[in-house]
Amino acid sequence: MSSFEELVLKKIREHMNTYADGLATGGAHNFPDYRFQVGVIQGLAMAEREVLDVIETAKKSEDI
Repeated sequence: MSSFEELVLKKIREHMNTYADGLATGGAHNFPDYRFQVGVIQGLAMAEREVLDVIETAKKSEDI
């Protein structure tokens, strides 16, 4: 993996961990805030998966 890919994945993971830690320590002030934070985590997880899929596809195309 290139340093750019690693950096993008690292930043996504840092944001996910920040939101997850916030929820785990009671950081949601009310239910709408909780739902928002969970949605952010879900969105970041989807973005991470997409980046990993693109990396995997690129690696496969290089092997051909």
